Amino acid sequence: MSDIRIRKRHRLREKEIKVLDEELRSRLGVEVFVPGEAVDRAESTEFDVLFINNQVQGIIYQGKAFLTVRGLLKHPPSKAYVVVDMGAVPFVTKGADVMGPGIVDADPAIVPGDLVWIKDVKNGRPLAIGEALISGDQMRTRSPGKAINSIHYVADKLWKVDEDQ
Repeated sequence: MSDIRIRKRHRLREKEIKVLDEELRSRLGVEVFVPGEAVDRAESTEFDVLFINNQVQGIIYQGKAFLTVRGLLKHPPSKAYVVVDMGAVPFVTKGADVMGPGIVDADPAIVPGDLVWIKDVKNGRPLAIGEALISGDQMRTRSPGKAINSIHYVADKLWKVDEDQ
């Protein structure tokens, strides 16, 4: 059983879904919601959770909608990416913040405060999502120090919510 507490789950109206879809499309460059899908929103301790057809596929973190790692796997985006070298992968998949020297490439449109998704250089598969602390151009220079604050990663408590169902 996962140790995340999800409560106050409710179905979203078409109007609310449209607003979220436009936000995710502008942020990630991908269409997420299909007409007729059941979309629910629920509260958790750290952020709100979006269920699409009873699967956790999105979060709302500090008022910003973003896909979870499972959501990124289902809807591969073209924006807001950060590529890390293979040496950083074991740390990122355990929830560590991403340091500048481990970054190989990044979307140049990233600004501090943006939500980003992290992928490895070899497979290009999503590993985690986080909040950018520096711009995409600064990330590309591999500057020392913390570049991304980790929010959600593979096999964390949010990932395990779908395994419990």
